[in-house]
Parts: sequence; structure tokens; C-alpha cells
Amino acid sequence: MNRRIFGIETEYGITCASTGSGDAPLSAEEAAHLLFEPLIKAGRSTNVFWRNGGRLYLDVGAHPEFATAECDRVEDLLLQVRAGESLFAEFADVANGVLEQRGRGGRIHLFSTNEDAAGNSFGCHENYLLRRNRNFRDVADALVSFFVTRQIVTGAGHVHRDGVPRLGYSPRARFMDDPVSAATTNSRPIINTRDEPLANPGEYRRMHVIVGDTNVSECSTAVKVVMTHLILSAVEAGVRIADLALKDPMKVISQIDFQLGSNIEVELVDGTRMSVTRLQRELKRRALAVVDTADASPLTLRMLDLWDRALDAVESGDHSSVATELDWAIKERLFTRFVERSNCGLDDPRVARLELAYHDITADFRRRLEESGQMVRLTDPSEVQKAKSVPPTTTRANIRGQVIAAAEDAKRQLGADWLHLRLDDHRAPHVVLSDPFAVADRDADRILELIAEQDTGLASFA
Repeated sequence: MNRRIFGIETEYGITCASTGSGDAPLSAEEAAHLLFEPLIKAGRSTNVFWRNGGRLYLDVGAHPEFATAECDRVEDLLLQVRAGESLFAEFADVANGVLEQRGRGGRIHLFSTNEDAAGNSFGCHENYLLRRNRNFRDVADALVSFFVTRQIVTGAGHVHRDGVPRLGYSPRARFMDDPVSAATTNSRPIINTRDEPLANPGEYRRMHVIVGDTNVSECSTAVKVVMTHLILSAVEAGVRIADLALKDPMKVISQIDFQLGSNIEVELVDGTRMSVTRLQRELKRRALAVVDTADASPLTLRMLDLWDRALDAVESGDHSSVATELDWAIKERLFTRFVERSNCGLDDPRVARLELAYHDITADFRRRLEESGQMVRLTDPSEVQKAKSVPPTTTRANIRGQVIAAAEDAKRQLGADWLHLRLDDHRAPHVVLSDPFAVADRDADRILELIAEQDTGLASFA
């Protein structure tokens, strides 16, 4: 497959739950401000590029958000996602310590979920770098059917509580408004067409995918990215999938989500009808016919196999083969067992609490699932700890992370974003990182030299 840059932006839901003592718990806005208070007191802001190359910030609506650094390996992306969660969990621990010291009632929780009880949605946006050599709108339109039907593999799973309670594939599905558009919030498209490449605009563009769920299982995250990377590589290689476009994608996305395990027939633009699993298999077959995966990593090959096994599970109705890998299947097993043991229904408040616990990054529920073998873990804890401060080494995140770390250690003011680095020194060049695949930059090296000169000078003076 083509070498590709990808990344994930995760918005976290935040709440301050009552502990039964002290004052009333904080509002979501107050909790979010307290979460970022250490950064603000350190002279920074609620929008910070971290030394691991990623970005932590407070988004509109009091959503703490972590955007991973640019990755070209799925292995690195998984580490970055997990590192971002760990960083925010640590921030929450600090904030909860402050609440306790101040005698305030409440405990802050962060959730990697896509919906809350009030009907609000939180996003998990995927970004994929594309070569600027095709009409993007044609590519986007052809890809909609893939993203609509992808949920039977990658969905986070959830409980529908409208009408008869039931399990569905994707909590994000019902919040989608359009197949393709330039909007992002009040009218959410499956694919956002805003042309913001964050790279050399003459060579690249960025595909911003809004439809994806926030996954807890690392296998779900990995298979989501591998599937999409394969299909994009095939499209760039000239494969034609326009004939697989759905007649009414926004109707279909809700129909698929309606009932977990369903394998409905969908209608294509030419009137052909086929099952969702057959459509996914046909997309994969055409992609593999033009994309060479001989040099793919073991993890990539494992995820391509998981894609097949997920489709097999949906077709057969036996989900046991993916019940420790895919979020929707893990949740199905957990909720079904709980309902049977407790002699209750899916509308029981305890099921809602169980679902919240599944997504609570400030608790240890996922760790217990992983350690008990109920959820497969792909990352190594020591590597996640390292990824909290060390960027991926095969993309421009390596440059950004090194410079940020050096500036922070030397207590120098540095302006940083995805494309630019500016040191508070008139001798320092303005660094423009227009090549996302670059791992070194002469101007960035000059900044590192200036920082080192200062450190050496201070050491000599001392």
C-alpha cells in the first residue's frame, strides 16, 4: 500500500459527578477549565502542541480534545491515541486532587464516547493524506458507500433507547446529516470537503472523515484505519467503485445501525440490491486486486484478516470469533451477560452505567477487560508511556516534537502548530514543515542549535 500520513482527533465528554459531600459538583465548563488549569498557570494555554508531536486543546462546547501526531504506521497511531488518553487521565487525577483539597464535592470523569444522555454528540475524526492527483469530489462521492457500511466492522456499539431498547452498531450514525459537504458541526457530513491540507497544497490534500465512532478496543481503531488506508490506496491506483455508490446513503446509515447483527440489503444507484457484507467484500476484493500488500506489516495483515472475520460473524450471526476484538461485539457480550445475570432489560439504568464505564478513560474498566482476556490489547504499556513524550520518528512530528521538547526544557518561548515553528530569537529562522514525510529540517536544526547555545552559556556562567 502507498505510504500515507494519518491521524485521529478525539473529543472527550467531561462531567463532574457528585461524591455526596461538599459543594455541588462543577459544571462541564468549570471542570474543563480546571482540567487545563496547570497548563494555563504554566503560562501556556488551552491549545498546546505537546512534545510527542500531538495537540491537546479545549474545543468548542467544553470538549477536551487530543489530536495525534502525524503517523505513517498503524502501530504508532495506536500508541499516540493511547498516550493522549493517558495524558488526559493524568490531568483529571490532578484536577480531582485539587477538588479534594478545596473541599469541593465531585469527581471529574472523561469519556471516549460519541453521545450523551442529553443528545449531544462528540466526534472522533480521522485524517488521511491524499496526493492531489484526482478530482477529490469524485473520490469522496465514491467512498461514501464504504464509510456508511464500514460500521458493521468498526462500530463502537451502543444501546438504542428510543422505543424498544436494542443494541446498534454505531452511536455516531444518527448524528450524520450529509454524505459530503464542507460543514463540520451544525450539519455533519460523512466526509468533510474543506480543503485544508496542512502540507504543501500543490501536492497534497487531507481527507477529513467525521462519521467514525470513538473506539475503545485497539483492534477496532486499527482495523478502521487499515480498511480505509487500503481503499484509499486502491482509489489512488485507479480502481473504480462508483458503481457501488448507494442510492440513499443517509437512509442506509441509520438502517444498518438500527439493529446490531443485521445484514440488510441496500440499494445502489443503478437499482442493484446487495447485502451490506457483500458490498464490503466487493470493495475489499477490488482494492486487493490493484494494491500489493506483500510488504504490509504483520499488524496490517492481521487487521485485513479481522475485516473478513467480522463480515463472517455478521453473516453467520455467531459473533464469538470477534468478541474480544471489536467494540460492538465486546459490548454485546458484556451487556447480554449482565442482563441475563441481573434479570433486567437493556433500559435498566445499570446498563447505562456499564456503558459509561466502558468509555471512561479516568477509570480502569478497560484495563480490567484487557487483563482478563475479554479485550485484546495491541500496544505495550511501556511503549505507551514513552509515546506520551516521544513523537513518531518517521514523519515531521519527529521534528516538531524534538523542538518543542528542547524549548520546554530550556524554558524558551516557542510558537508551534502543524506547519510552523517560531522561536523567540531574532536569529532563529521561521520553520515551515510543508513536507509531512520529512523527519529532519535544516531550519529546525538551527533552532535546536540556538537553544543548545543558550543552555551551554548558562551552564558556563553558573
